[in-house]
Amino acid sequence: MTLRSRVLILVSALVVLGGVATASVLHASARAGQRDQARPDGPRITAGRLTLTGGNPRVVFRNMAWGPHRDELVSAPADDPSGPRTASGVKCLRFYAASGTGVCLQAVHGPAQDTYRAVILDARLKERARYDVPGIPSRARVSPSGRFAAWTAFVGGDSYAGTAFSTRAAIVDTRTGRLTPTLEAYRVVKDGHPYRAADVNFWGVTFAADDRTFYATMATHGSTYLVRGDLRTRTLTTLHPNVECPSLSPDGTRIAYKKRVKGAPKDAPWHLYVLNLNTARETPLAEPRSVDDQLVWRDNHTLTYALPGDYGADLYTIPADGTGKAHRVATAAVSPAYVD
Repeated sequence: MTLRSRVLILVSALVVLGGVATASVLHASARAGQRDQARPDGPRITAGRLTLTGGNPRVVFRNMAWGPHRDELVSAPADDPSGPRTASGVKCLRFYAASGTGVCLQAVHGPAQDTYRAVILDARLKERARYDVPGIPSRARVSPSGRFAAWTAFVGGDSYAGTAFSTRAAIVDTRTGRLTPTLEAYRVVKDGHPYRAADVNFWGVTFAADDRTFYATMATHGSTYLVRGDLRTRTLTTLHPNVECPSLSPDGTRIAYKKRVKGAPKDAPWHLYVLNLNTARETPLAEPRSVDDQLVWRDNHTLTYALPGDYGADLYTIPADGTGKAHRVATAAVSPAYVD
């Protein structure tokens, strides 16, 4: 091959690569522009005043629909989550609220990389306090009284389906500001004996109504467990195996959760179950798809959760007793909390 031919090939390759790079930039720019434009088939959203107390029962969630209010907290009627949405202007990656207190996990976009924080909100969505979050936010909860808030972040890896991840679960007293940055500071009792291991991870906190008891997932040596926590004694006690992202029912008698099942695909390993805390009986729910979410109890009979959708995620409900079937109740929505 002559030198001239080699030069021509090199120039042609550079032209092609330059065209691909330009097309990629233009495509990404177009996609970014589309995200700012509301779609005609999307939900109706208007800016307005959003509070976490007072008024008719509502569901508050992160809006995923493209347009100027994407990622904002919005509210809709609790009995019609697919109805018109009121947008708050407050953006969250994860959210939860109870008794007029909210926790909003946010991204802080920097020139080199993003950082994350947990913001405690009052009933009018005004910031009361903020705390650094050491990784990508994953789960958020507030105790029924509003006194305690919890969040979980990934500090390595990006999926529960993998093995190379680590989590940090934090709890804060919203009255005093006292922060426990990781549940790894608690004493663990496993199978009736003190337990210590370097690979212990916790995630998915859910609170009882007594402002003392909570539940979470503990992972160690390739297995997961439901643990009961005590905020006063700072202890965690294992209760049941193969439980992830627990959610305590309003009456405090049952835990809804996702469970790994044998024979399921590695990238979709979970089915939904409800555990009776008094009898240890497990009830499988009538959702055939794998769900990677911490469920929310709408009431003592119905559960709400997210599955992937056209805009990122859609909300579904299902009976908590194993009967019926799943129903999609809202598109372009994630991280719901029921308030009144």
